[in-house]
Order: sequence, then C-alpha cells, then structure tokens
Amino acid sequence: MDKILIFDTTLRDGEQVPGCRLNTKEKVAAALELEALGVDIIEAGFPISSPGDFESVSAIARVIKDAVVCGLTRAVLKDIEVAAEALKDARRPRIHTGIGTSDYHIKSKFRSTQDEILKQAVQCVKWAKNFADDVEFYAEDAGRTGNEYLARVIEAVIKAGATTVNIPDTTGYCLPHQYGEKIAFLVNNVSNIDRAVISCHCHNDLGLATANSIAGIIAGARQVECTINGIGERAGNTSLEEVAVIIRQHKSLNFYTDVQATKLTPISNYISDLMRMPVQPNKAIVGGNAFSHSSGIHQDGFLKDAATYESIDPKDVGAAGSSIRLTARSGRSALAYRLLKLGYTYNRDDIDVLYTRFVQIADAQREVVDTDLHHLAKEYANTAVLA
Repeated sequence: MDKILIFDTTLRDGEQVPGCRLNTKEKVAAALELEALGVDIIEAGFPISSPGDFESVSAIARVIKDAVVCGLTRAVLKDIEVAAEALKDARRPRIHTGIGTSDYHIKSKFRSTQDEILKQAVQCVKWAKNFADDVEFYAEDAGRTGNEYLARVIEAVIKAGATTVNIPDTTGYCLPHQYGEKIAFLVNNVSNIDRAVISCHCHNDLGLATANSIAGIIAGARQVECTINGIGERAGNTSLEEVAVIIRQHKSLNFYTDVQATKLTPISNYISDLMRMPVQPNKAIVGGNAFSHSSGIHQDGFLKDAATYESIDPKDVGAAGSSIRLTARSGRSALAYRLLKLGYTYNRDDIDVLYTRFVQIADAQREVVDTDLHHLAKEYANTAVLA
C-alpha cells in the first residue's frame, strides 16, 4: 500500500476565511491537535503577511516534534528569507513557494510571458533551497494551465531542487477526470518526476475538491492538501476528514494515511469552535446529521441492519453514534424503538394506536422529541385506564 501524505493547511488557507483569524496561542494549540491527529505536514501560515503570522509560524515551529512545519511564500526573495527565519527552529522545516502559471495569471495578473514566469519559478526554488532542503513549489491555477506548459515548469523546478510539486486547482474549475488526467500527464511527461512528490491542492468552488483530490492520487499524486471541515477561501478546500475516510473505506485503492480516524469528529468540533465556523449539518463524516435517520424506510432498514444505510461506523470516526430522529416521515419501527429507549414496551397493536397520534404531533412540529414521547405514552396510558 502507498502512503498518502496529508498536508494540512487549516492554519493558512483555512484561516484566510473572514472571521476565522486566530491568535498565536490558538494556532499553536490547533497545530498540536493536528500533529496528534497524524497529519504529515502542517502549513503554519504565511510569515511575511503580518508580524502576527510570523510569530505564529515561529511558535509552531518550536513546539511541533514530528510533523513537517511549512511556511508559504510568493516567488519573492524577501518572502523566502522571512519564511526561513520563521522556520529556523523547526525540526523539519519546509518552504512552500511558487507562482501562477495559467494565462489568467501570466497575462492579467503579472503582465508577463510564459518564458519569464518559468524563469521566476526556477529562481524562487533556488532561493528557497539556500535555506531549506525541503522545498515545495506551487503552480498556482494549475487547473487552468495548459498541460504542456505546466510540464515544462514542473520539470524545471524539480531540476532546481523542488522536492514536492503542488498542482492546485485554485478556482475549483476541473472535473475529476480532467484533474486526474492532468496529474497523469505530469507522471508520464516530466522526465524527473520520480524525484518529487506530486501534491493535490483542490478548491471546492464547484463542490468537487475531494473528488478531484481522489482522482489525483489515483493518477499518481502522493500528497493531498486539505483542511479540517473543508474550511478555506470562498467555497473552501478539500476536506481532510473526507479524504482520510475515503482512503480508509476503499481499501481497493491500496492507499493509507497516518490519520487517526477516531479523532476526526472531536477535531472537527474543536476547529469549528476555535474558528467560529459552524459545520453544516449535512457535512460528510462530521456533520450533525451524518449518522441521523428520519425517513421511515431508512429507519426500518437501519434498525434491522445498520449497514443498510450506513457505510461507515460512526464510532470509527469518533462520533457518539447513530440517531433515530422522529419526524412526520418516520414509521412505526422508529417510534417503537425510541419509546423502548425511554422504557416503554408496547406490542404491535399498541404501536398502531400510538402511531396515529404520533403522526398528528409530527405534522404540527418539525421533530418529535423525548418530552413529546413521554406525553404521548402518558396520554395512551390514561386512555387505556378509561377504557
């Protein structure tokens, strides 16, 4: 089985979300949680962006023992020098530098040419190699970069010393087969690709970040850049928990990660609270409804065999367990199950009578909760006594 390196950028790309700014103490605490989770690389920040970010990267570099600590830069010498200073105490430092390679960036953003951008790409890697052995190069907007030119850039930066080459789908533009084909093109057309790790950095603008990342590793990438809860710019990044669990569940892929799956739900809740970013209820793996069942058909199947409607055991990802939620769509099996949980034992005829009243309650409100069930049971008992 091939190991997929997990590059967590919650503290850099994730923190770029408005309202999610963390102070140094919070970032250090989060970095320690990420290391305990089992991520391989922690992108701690963008050191030149502010004194606060510089201090946070420095502080994280001092306390992380096993994971690589990474600092982001532009293709600017001063950026790289500042990042190197911030990372000086890291046991395993990495400088992450790069430049945009699509025509959108080359022509509109930089007012430059492909040849000039290629020179700058090589130069920034050479500068970074003066300060760190571990240098990652990002080809920003690689998703919309022509494959032939992208291959030229990647071959040149590997020759200059890049140990990881990041192929970002910066705008979340690619379809999974397109992104996979792009990675495969690099594998097959960059002569020195065996000297570097290919990394996927996908955004979720079209809801395809995780699918694209999985397509990328199937095609030959061996690192995925992601965030807890998929937090990130605009519509977010690849979700760490989704990638880790997909790899874990689909053993036929022959991949593994060092992520401790039982810590996924706790760290999801932790990051959500820390960054004041609620997790949407229907979020895969860690959403509040990820293991909830409210449809009668689903509930009946689940109560007979959980695997009928759950491909993941909630305990495997640190969730408390599955839940049967009672709504107007729920059936008799779910009602009987929930009443039994509260200590009420009824036969089939009793449930038929109770269900008629239950549906009336359910139609009047969004969800029937335990208090309602206690009232329902009391009402039924009184009716039985009168009868």
